[in-house]
Amino acid sequence: MKFNLFSRMVPAFVIGAALLAGASGSASAQQPDQRQQQKAERKQQRQQQQQQPQQRNDRRQERQQSQPQAQQPAAQQQQQQQKAERRQQRQQAQQQVTQQEQSNAERRQQRQQTQQQQQPQPAQDQQGQQQRIERKQQRQQAQQQQEQQATQQQQQRNWQQRQPQQDQSRFSEERQRQEQVAQQQRLQQYRYQQEQQWRLNQQRREILERQRRIAQLRFQEEYLEHLRQDQFRLQSWRYAYAAPQYRYYRGGQYYEVNQYAADMLRQALNSGYQEGFRAGQSDREDRWRADYQDTFAYQDATCGYSGYYVDLNDYRYYFREGFRRGYEDGYYGRYQYGSYSGGTLNLLGSVLRGILDLRSY
Repeated sequence: MKFNLFSRMVPAFVIGAALLAGASGSASAQQPDQRQQQKAERKQQRQQQQQQPQQRNDRRQERQQSQPQAQQPAAQQQQQQQKAERRQQRQQAQQQVTQQEQSNAERRQQRQQTQQQQQPQPAQDQQGQQQRIERKQQRQQAQQQQEQQATQQQQQRNWQQRQPQQDQSRFSEERQRQEQVAQQQRLQQYRYQQEQQWRLNQQRREILERQRRIAQLRFQEEYLEHLRQDQFRLQSWRYAYAAPQYRYYRGGQYYEVNQYAADMLRQALNSGYQEGFRAGQSDREDRWRADYQDTFAYQDATCGYSGYYVDLNDYRYYFREGFRRGYEDGYYGRYQYGSYSGGTLNLLGSVLRGILDLRSY
């Protein structure tokens, strides 16, 4: 009985143990699969976490791209239009500046043309006042020169009246004939020189006009007026014989002259100084370089010449000596070689004697 019960229990025990072993084996087999699945899930979660910022950026881009496509071209078109308007405004402003500069240049040119036709106005009040004073002095000098020439004519007539008969008798008939021939030669030479200079005047005028030297052109016109006065005065001039009283040395030779010739040589120096002073002032007013030889007056050098008593070449030599010194004083605004007194410009006595050493005998 007991054996039968035991024999029945043994198979049941074996079957239960086998079932238990199979269940544990399946459970142990299932555990690695679960761990791998958990690892894959955790890895997938990490990847999802890493992809979240990228997804947010993608969504942001999608939202930006999802905006109405018509708005972007409209905004771009508006920006381009604004840029075009600003560019157009800058161009218009540039054109206005260019037009303003052109109008300013035209106004300056008109002012320059007006100044060429009229007397140029000074840029500063002080300079204008100085120029007015200088022009007043020039008018006074011209008037004084006319009065001086009239006085010389009167002195000449008085000299002729006072000249003793014995001085006139000192001239032999032969000497008088020689003087007459020399006098005719001087007059012919003087008239020929005037014809040449009148032709030169027109050339010089054209040059000065091209150079826009208004002050120097005005001075040349005044100088020509003095030459016309000399020619008019020459028509009423009368020659008087007089004995030599002075002699002077020039170019390695002594020359004998009478009182009339001595006065004329002094006049050549002073006339040259006066004309040179005004020529220098004119070049300074025109802001032109100093060049006394480049003037019509220096090249002519006959202002004040009467055609009597003195050879034309001698007169022109001493006129130019005075002119050069007067030009330097006028151009640099000083009185180194001369002085201004009583409305008249004259060389200093010491300077005049240094140039023309007249010695009586």
